[in-house]
Amino acid sequence: MKWLATIIGWCLCLVVVAQSNDTSMSKQKNNAIQLSGYAEIYYQHNTNGPVTNNDAPFVYSHDQNKQLSVNLAFVKAGYKKDRLRANMALAFGSYMRANYAGENGFYKQILEANFGWKISKQSNLWLDAGVFGSHIGLESAIGKDCWTLSRSIAADNSPYFETGVKLAYTSPNEKWFLSGLILTGWQRIQMLRGNNSLSFGHQIQFKPNNKWTINSSAYIGNPTAGIDGVMRYFHNFYAIYQWSNRFGLIAGLDIGFQKAKGISPGQVWHTPLLMAQFAVNDQLKIALRTESYQDTNGIIIYTGTPHGFRVKGISLNVDYAINKYVLWRAEIKQIQSRDFIFTKQGNVPTQNLFTALTAVAVSF
Repeated sequence: MKWLATIIGWCLCLVVVAQSNDTSMSKQKNNAIQLSGYAEIYYQHNTNGPVTNNDAPFVYSHDQNKQLSVNLAFVKAGYKKDRLRANMALAFGSYMRANYAGENGFYKQILEANFGWKISKQSNLWLDAGVFGSHIGLESAIGKDCWTLSRSIAADNSPYFETGVKLAYTSPNEKWFLSGLILTGWQRIQMLRGNNSLSFGHQIQFKPNNKWTINSSAYIGNPTAGIDGVMRYFHNFYAIYQWSNRFGLIAGLDIGFQKAKGISPGQVWHTPLLMAQFAVNDQLKIALRTESYQDTNGIIIYTGTPHGFRVKGISLNVDYAINKYVLWRAEIKQIQSRDFIFTKQGNVPTQNLFTALTAVAVSF
């Protein structure tokens, strides 16, 4: 139980630090160095699976089942002054174990490690290099920043982080954000052994007013360990409409295409998504998500079944802000598959997977 004591101690420390920061926040804002932290403890009950969540191998955030776990805990130091900026965040938790399984040694703990230089004095044009959050998707690793407790299947099976060089521009009126990226691969810090080819990406984001956010992001590269002739083309689109302070909508669509030498035609997968969030008051929020993941050829999620990974899901989420540092969350989720890819108790095949999940997130 030492790990449980560590987690509880981590959260208590964050609360104490956060409360103590109240008196010095105004001073800290004027400093070049900013410190922050986050910890999220969760308990998930998947009615089908055993303790380890191997009945849902497509889940990479909150992937532990029937045991109290920490999803993500980190401390972060950020520096920004004049034309220089840098970020360093070290983390642990089940999110890190699942998403950094392919990394070695100290790299497994790096949530962020990047530095940037503002190229132009007049324009908001930055050149950043290192490990940073992915330019793909609307859901991040930090749960409190997402509308739902669990991540969508689309988010779990596209990059959460990336490594490389990014050139980013924000227009003077802040309506446009444009970036181009050179990357080490599909969610990689170290390049895969045997693969020396770089990957590329871009992001275009438009905010015509305070209600709309429209985003287009893309990735092009060879995601394999040195298999020649493989190329992945991936596009992420989403639109956020914040109708009022109480109600918002998100619509998203991911489309991927992968082509291998000697295999014709190429193979396609797509993932539509729709979310709605309603704020009952300043403390209580309710969110509903519907999603679909259609990967017939098993490019991203392989099942070995006749129709591949073809699922639909729906979830209901409730958030309650205990205070500005502590957030309690609860969610129920149902996923239905075209094929019998899940199992009931006694290893009986089934098309359905039901999950109940609760979490407490602490941040400063």
